[in-house]
Amino acid sequence: MHQTTELIDLRIRRFVEERLEPAKYRARIPVEVTAWRAPGEPIPFAEAVVESYEPFAIGHTWGRAWSTVWFHVTGTVPAGWPQPNTRVELVVDLGFNGGQAGFQAEGLVYAADGSIIKGIEPRNNYVPVVAGAGDPIDLFIEAAGNPDVGSQFRTFAPTQLGRVETAGIDDLYCLRTLDVALLDVPVWELLQDIWTLNGLASELGTDQPRRASILRALDSVVDAIDPSNVSGTAGAARRLLEPVLASPASNSAHRIVAVGHAHIDSAWLWPTRETVRKCVRTFSNVLSLMDEDPELIFACSSAQQLAWIKEHYPALFERIRARVAEGRFVPVGGMWVESDTNMPSGESLARQFIEGKAFFMEEFGVEPLEVWLPDSFGYTGALPQIALSAGSSSFLTQKLSWNEVNQLPNHTFNWEGIDGSRIFTHFPPVDTYNSNLSAKELAHAQRNYMEKGEGRTSLVPFGWGDGGGGPTREMMAAARRTRSLEGSPQVSIDTPAHFFEQARAELEVPAVWMGELYLEFHRGTYTSQARTKRGNRRSEALLHEAELWATTAAVRVGHAYPHDKLIEAWRIVLLQQFHDILPGSSIGWVHDQAEKNYAEVEVTLEGLISNALTALSQDGGDPLVVNSSPYPVAGLPAFGAAVVTEPGAVTAEATATGFVLTNGSLRVAIDPDGLISSIVDRARDREIVPAGTRANLLQLFRDTPTQWDAWDVDKEYRRTGVDLTEADSVALVNVTSQGAGVRVRRTFGSSTVEQQITVGAATSVVEITTRVDWHERQKLLKLAFPIDVHTATATSEIQFGHVVRATHSNTSWDSARFETPAHRWVHVSDASFGVGIANDSTYGHDVVRADGGDGRTFTTVRQSLLRAPLFPDPEADQGRHELRTSIVVGSIADSIEEGYRLRTPLRTITGSPVVPLVTSSDRAIVVETVKLARDGSGDLVVRIYEAHGSRAKAVLALSFDHSGVIETDLLERSIEPKAVGGCDDISVAIELNPFQLLTLRFADPRPRR
Repeated sequence: MHQTTELIDLRIRRFVEERLEPAKYRARIPVEVTAWRAPGEPIPFAEAVVESYEPFAIGHTWGRAWSTVWFHVTGTVPAGWPQPNTRVELVVDLGFNGGQAGFQAEGLVYAADGSIIKGIEPRNNYVPVVAGAGDPIDLFIEAAGNPDVGSQFRTFAPTQLGRVETAGIDDLYCLRTLDVALLDVPVWELLQDIWTLNGLASELGTDQPRRASILRALDSVVDAIDPSNVSGTAGAARRLLEPVLASPASNSAHRIVAVGHAHIDSAWLWPTRETVRKCVRTFSNVLSLMDEDPELIFACSSAQQLAWIKEHYPALFERIRARVAEGRFVPVGGMWVESDTNMPSGESLARQFIEGKAFFMEEFGVEPLEVWLPDSFGYTGALPQIALSAGSSSFLTQKLSWNEVNQLPNHTFNWEGIDGSRIFTHFPPVDTYNSNLSAKELAHAQRNYMEKGEGRTSLVPFGWGDGGGGPTREMMAAARRTRSLEGSPQVSIDTPAHFFEQARAELEVPAVWMGELYLEFHRGTYTSQARTKRGNRRSEALLHEAELWATTAAVRVGHAYPHDKLIEAWRIVLLQQFHDILPGSSIGWVHDQAEKNYAEVEVTLEGLISNALTALSQDGGDPLVVNSSPYPVAGLPAFGAAVVTEPGAVTAEATATGFVLTNGSLRVAIDPDGLISSIVDRARDREIVPAGTRANLLQLFRDTPTQWDAWDVDKEYRRTGVDLTEADSVALVNVTSQGAGVRVRRTFGSSTVEQQITVGAATSVVEITTRVDWHERQKLLKLAFPIDVHTATATSEIQFGHVVRATHSNTSWDSARFETPAHRWVHVSDASFGVGIANDSTYGHDVVRADGGDGRTFTTVRQSLLRAPLFPDPEADQGRHELRTSIVVGSIADSIEEGYRLRTPLRTITGSPVVPLVTSSDRAIVVETVKLARDGSGDLVVRIYEAHGSRAKAVLALSFDHSGVIETDLLERSIEPKAVGGCDDISVAIELNPFQLLTLRFADPRPRR
């Protein structure tokens, strides 16, 4: 070979761009175009088709942000079309900007009868025309003027495109092309040959003979093509490549199972209403490609997205149903959405599987067994047990390839959760869930794969996501060419289930990863968009209460159980837990809609709670306090209503150094700055606040992450903190024998904050309510609690249990975990003493150790209260917020109980006392959920877990009659009994392992006689 490989590569590239690509279509003829601009939100085809359309010329602009324009395309297939080795197609360029597919204009093509043909996107812009010469063309294109918010990823500059009212009225796109065209199939096939081989050559070493033979063959193709007759010489050129394409892969080559996929975020840089249209465009593309290519298998993960198709596009849904029955359109995941897993409650994650699997089984008769969460921002250590309890057997993720510091040591392994459950897990070494099956990606998967020598199979999800259109015919061509190709991994298109079968067979003893799968990135998602997070926590609490009291009323007095309303409310809340909504990483429109949805859910659930409690109470009666917590509160029984007289008393006094609040357990000193200078545990005579420090300290930090504004908190924020110590006023308030408080007002920057520090009677808790009118930008507000405890670890609540994390930075793994998620509390302790910091809606925390002098260290727990990122929502978190915090003196068990108390505040009603349906005799065993069975049978379902991390026994006291009890999985199906030790008319004896989850189903529950 006389030329250098660099010159050959350049020659081939120019040949493709200047000769082959222009020859892909033998001929192109413009069609007639008319248009109608929809005045507001999208409307169905049946309404749009009857509107008045006006002539629209190629080159004219269209599409203000978030608008819809309908194009009517008419014409005639030219005489002599199609020719041999050609296909007639409509080629569309809506004004694609060359950026990322899925972050700009998209279209959906309809036949004149309203049937959907396929979507139009930048990398999938053709429509098959099944017609002969002289036949008419009559199509409609619903074009979405979605703004390109994604281009801001380079600068993360603030954008006004995230809300309709600020996005402007200028057109964003220019219609460039609408042609009926004749695809030259041999030329197209030659392009695919060259793309695969040239890509493979670039991945092979310059000293490898295989690379030289490929380049020589490609070089000969350039000579074989006559520039004046590309179509006529393409076949001969392809024959020159047959020998190098036919050379088989080695027997030891890495094996890749390629699964058609389209990762569609259920909301992100677009609202959910646009996700519905992204789904229909992508799924119609998939169905169209399946008609062309019998090898395509496509995996679809989110029940919500298919539920949208069923509701809005029923005919398309029936086509999907048929392909599911064939095994080619494959439901995976089994969840309602690809949710965040750090912040949803345990019951919420359970319902993600319950509602997701119910939809797949009811609509398709299929139960997905593979959990499919490629893009969520880290994975709770409770997930293995929850997934297995839902009947799933495998787990797939991709996101951990984004880790900033550490790389996971395995790609295929057993993931062990906090209870000891293990789920078979795969982390695709291709490091993307939007593969196009390029040689570069395939080679990366082979090089990156950790299990070499033990296994040789990995999975690659391929297809453009987020409205990019999913798998393409070009990707299918690449898969065929690399089925067995020397120098490349072997590629087969198959299902996730078959992949997991192969991977299990290869690894006799998989490695084990224990505990959470922490993402070393996107740590700001535990804090961004605080209103969305409060809405989630409040909705979870209301759902718990509504199910509890509706069930109690149904069993006690025959009150009608609102199955449908509860499922509808759950599904709305589950949607908001999608991994770009609850984490706060979406445009403002999405979060505005989330707040609206939460408000509507609250109205619905408050009504259901009120109706149930009214049915339980009788006319007249005494004022009662209602406790929806699984623990007694201030003498009030769990899950009951009773008359309560709280014992104990509180005193409040002003001193020369501030104020002192005292009850039977605590002595709390608040200094003139409104900071807590001392908390003394009176029983132990132990000071909690380290000498020289003050608790309840608000700290303001610069928050300018290197990238991904709403997503990230960088560790460097710690260098720029300011303590907010100056108070505008500090005063005693609400002083009674049952409680006393100190109100503190502060001003900083453009913001104000008011805090009330309260000590109640007969409690070891200091309550703090923080009200902030927040108008900072790119700032992080934290609330700090130095605690006089020397410890190397901190314990944080997660779903159905807790995790222990290091408070030091001994290893790179410890150092990278500098901001962590927790649910209702974080607890630090030594061997004999502990303090918890509980919350009602805060998830982000950090815990650090500090030098207290004289060889002593102490620990500071900080809550991340608010952020103010500028992208993608420049108005993120602006305005008023209220957050509740508790300092809990005591054990982890005390923090658990306080967390439940903050989650479900007490209510008041008038009527007769309500006896709990079920209570636990051991505080380690928590009755989390009481509900009626989802199937409408009337059976009573109780969800229980062990909360302390110990083996525990309890007796569940029952106040209802029943016909028997069984253990079930989360889907309320009978399983082999493991925890029930005995049962009689009034109780059930159970024994649970640490953090074990248990679901019990009681048949025919009825009032006790």
